[in-house]
Amino acid sequence: MKHNYKMILSYDGSRYYGWEHQPNTELTIQGKLEQVLTRMVYGDSYKVKDFASFPITVIGAGRTDAGVHARAMTANVILDTDMTEDEIRSYMNRYLPDDISINELKLCGDKFHSRFKASGKTYRYSCWYGDQKPVFERKYVTVLDRHPDMDAMRKAAAFIMGEHDFKCFCGNSHMKKSTVRNIDNIEITENGPYIRFYYHGTGFLQNQVRIMTGTLLEVGFGKRTPESVKEAIESRNRQNAGYTAEPQGLCLMKVDYD
Repeated sequence: MKHNYKMILSYDGSRYYGWEHQPNTELTIQGKLEQVLTRMVYGDSYKVKDFASFPITVIGAGRTDAGVHARAMTANVILDTDMTEDEIRSYMNRYLPDDISINELKLCGDKFHSRFKASGKTYRYSCWYGDQKPVFERKYVTVLDRHPDMDAMRKAAAFIMGEHDFKCFCGNSHMKKSTVRNIDNIEITENGPYIRFYYHGTGFLQNQVRIMTGTLLEVGFGKRTPESVKEAIESRNRQNAGYTAEPQGLCLMKVDYD
């Protein structure tokens, strides 16, 4: 009998081409999950034509970019199996690569959809500034060559918060759906060599967090004024926003559900 399962997983995205499976590579998070679950349900004899045609579909709460990490991505999948929740989770963790972990797996309602039911997400972008190199953190931070103006970045962040048309922060120039989103909180913190940006919102556009971070860093480095961020949002023009920050500093921290 088929059941819907909700899972919370962590992954190091360093060597993956993002969340969404692709036909020409097995190195996606979704593809790895579907590969293992297909083996679990159908056995080793089941053959697939490519890495985007597994008979089992894992639905993620979001589609993280290549090189982006997650501490608590939520996903759901419909499975036809007699295995218990603990057995499924144990099987997945046994056969998944060491850089992907299923932390929780539970039965959920048939109507639960990890993406459509999500009410909010928290992302963290981590930077490093210091005299030493972040040898053991290099895959998870972006190294800055100078210290940004924290007050100026916080002032600029205030212009981003709220419900706006964030087309200027969208990396997809062919986006046909609404680019209106609500970013209800941005925190910029400093702890030792770490400078971190925390974003919470109802949803995010493609590359939005990385573009917002690149824009705020430009403010911090004196390349633009805090007020220019407001002007960029009002222009709805990607060319008026900042650069797209590197992927390794970005991590999905949490997905909210009502």
